[in-house]
Amino acid sequence: MPSPHADLSRRVAGSYLQPLLEAAAARGVTAAALEHAAGMPAGALQPLPDSLRADDYVRLLDIAARLADDPHFGLHVGERVKLGTYSVYGLILLSCRDFGQAFEQTMRYEQLAHDLGRSALIVADGVAHYTWHSNYGPAQRHLADSVFAGIRVFGNWLAGVTLPAAQLTLTHDGGSPADRDEYVRVLGAMPAFDATANVASFDAALLAYPVPNADVSLYPVLQQHAEQLLRQRAQPDNAITQQVHAAIVRNLAHGQVRLASIAEELKLSPRTLQRKLSEAGATFQQILDQARFALAKDYLRQPELSLVDIAFLLGYQEQSAFNHAFKEWAGVNPGAYRA
Repeated sequence: MPSPHADLSRRVAGSYLQPLLEAAAARGVTAAALEHAAGMPAGALQPLPDSLRADDYVRLLDIAARLADDPHFGLHVGERVKLGTYSVYGLILLSCRDFGQAFEQTMRYEQLAHDLGRSALIVADGVAHYTWHSNYGPAQRHLADSVFAGIRVFGNWLAGVTLPAAQLTLTHDGGSPADRDEYVRVLGAMPAFDATANVASFDAALLAYPVPNADVSLYPVLQQHAEQLLRQRAQPDNAITQQVHAAIVRNLAHGQVRLASIAEELKLSPRTLQRKLSEAGATFQQILDQARFALAKDYLRQPELSLVDIAFLLGYQEQSAFNHAFKEWAGVNPGAYRA
């Protein structure tokens, strides 16, 4: 069952998924095997989709690491990063005059490649501190590893030389202390683990390092295109998910809610509604689960409502079905949550 906590608006571009698939394939794990293990429909990953839910991408990192028996899978994903990985903003980086401008463009346009986290850069006392604020916790070790390994590999490629290793701190625990040499091989130095933030610190003089062979004449054209893509992202393309959510809430207490009945209320065919939800990065079941979970938590705060009453209000025919669903969402049954 999809998690009702998932942020359906967070996406990862298909191009950003490619290194993950390549690293998995190099270790004998096919796209079909990943689809099966993740409970995704056949063909969801191959051919490469235009985009993927960010939550699914993070889950695939862990699944691939397990199937490949690779404790440093994130590092190996980062090693396969290339120009095309970063979507349109990768080309912008190639047209920057120096690394300082490249970092500026990364902070503005990385969302065109993914919604996994956001970057920040500050300079103090001659030292540049690049922080990556992950949208996921330190438990997602492979995610942070893949990001910083990708920056290292792509930065070396962009510079045309091996750059000095940054002083890196990571919020995760680094895995087994006896098995950390791979960090030095890929990143150039051993990070400090269990830190309060994911930060790469380096000599600020690097920001003035020119990007070799940069075609700065392309920068205005590429930037204009990237700005257009940002404006498109800012448009309320989630309006359909909000409409469906509102319609579900209105109809839950009147019986089981079906896609067909909601589509009829919205004056759409079921096929058209499914397509619009897919374009918004959502499914009907995800929105239904989110609506039910939010209402369930509210109802459970009202002592006058019995669990049977709540199950009925949420459109369940049996209390046992509600109990099972709520435990999937919250990790505990409704009675324990209310206690």
